[in-house]
Amino acid sequence: MLGYEFVVVGAGPNGLAAAAHLTRIGNRVLVVEQADEIGGGTRTEQLTQPGFLHDVCSAIHPLGVASPLFREIGLDVEWVHPEIPVSHPLGNGRAAGILRAVDETAARFGEDAVRYVRMFNPLVERADEVINGFLGPLQIPPRNPVSLTRLAARGALPATRIIGGFDSDEARAVLSGLAAHAIAPLGSPLTGGVALLFATTAHAYGWPMARGGSQRIADALASIILDGGGSIETGHRVESLDEFGDRSRFLLDLMPQAAFNVAGDRVLPGYRRRSSAWRTGPGVFKVDWALDAPIPWSDELSGRAGTVHVGGTFEEVMASEDAIHAGRHPGRPFVLLSQQSLFDPTRAPNGKHTAWGYCHVPRGSDRDMTDAVESQVERFAPGFRDLILARHTMNSPDFEAHNPNYVGGDIAGGEFGFRKIAQLGATRPYKIGDGVYLCSSSTPPGAGVHGMCGYYAAEAAMKEKEGR
Repeated sequence: MLGYEFVVVGAGPNGLAAAAHLTRIGNRVLVVEQADEIGGGTRTEQLTQPGFLHDVCSAIHPLGVASPLFREIGLDVEWVHPEIPVSHPLGNGRAAGILRAVDETAARFGEDAVRYVRMFNPLVERADEVINGFLGPLQIPPRNPVSLTRLAARGALPATRIIGGFDSDEARAVLSGLAAHAIAPLGSPLTGGVALLFATTAHAYGWPMARGGSQRIADALASIILDGGGSIETGHRVESLDEFGDRSRFLLDLMPQAAFNVAGDRVLPGYRRRSSAWRTGPGVFKVDWALDAPIPWSDELSGRAGTVHVGGTFEEVMASEDAIHAGRHPGRPFVLLSQQSLFDPTRAPNGKHTAWGYCHVPRGSDRDMTDAVESQVERFAPGFRDLILARHTMNSPDFEAHNPNYVGGDIAGGEFGFRKIAQLGATRPYKIGDGVYLCSSSTPPGAGVHGMCGYYAAEAAMKEKEGR
């Protein structure tokens, strides 16, 4: 292990991003991963039948295509853009969604059209500043206070407050589906910001997928590391940083408790105290399908969308998410569904298709939600079940077994809300010990395949190395 200036533990997208950035600026880096394959939340596998490629966790990447780091390094990934970023069926052939153009989206919202345009045109016109602000490290005051005023003022609100300003079922449903990505009750503070952020990314950048599967993102980052003289070692579980000696600095793509376990007494006491605020969020239940034909949606938008929010009205989506946080399993869960093979033919044999869908469940839940999920899809796409050739399911314990960072099935790096923000907003959120840095999604700017948690942790490590 001698000769490495940095050791990165964990080869998820943030660990790989940290290593790629450090390698590009001239450091010798070792990446160590306990699984046999790199990628963490960006792995792609044949889960159902030969020839069907399924994204094990992340599938659609609005923050990936918008990532300042990925754009700066020219990440070698071919982004595939569906015609429509996201649709939201309402039943009886009705649907709305987020289309690329603000005006075209608003046209489906009736009398709410003017209100929608007034809300989103300013954000989309300055989308780069909005995204750079969101994906930057948490700073008070923010670096660009003027450009972020609109997002910050509304973004701290609960989604219910923002949705309450709209009257049409279509606008209210679409915004509720976007807000549900927070994996929090829609009445919680900050969920409004999630809806604003994801609508802005859809209009400005689209919601693309990586051709060939999300694994291509991990592979592209790995190529930068290896081409720059770094090394990647898989199948190596790190029990203690002591095995590497004291010559290296460490970046840990781990959740806080796992990081404390491997770092031992290197962790600063103050950081342990601050991190007591960290809590896991709800879990997920996921189904991957091999299909004989495309999903037969009853509306005219969803068959053209890369992502479909399957949950019905705003009231139904809100009831589903409220149930999860009360420890219950909803009979009609809100389902986030992607249909990659409609736009990327590499995902399935000729004439066949894949679909990917998950719902939120109470943390650690081992309940089989297959019937509930498929019933929701069948509700808006009659005949869907007749097309299923094979399915693969993962409950929350399965997710944690696949990736220990998904504690209790939590794919978001911790519970959403101000308590997490308080922990993440510590003066030095990345440095957790002498020469030890946290770079997982439990650090700013949080969940999503964008690599910025890794980038900022690497920058913090470089500042210490150079005495800045």
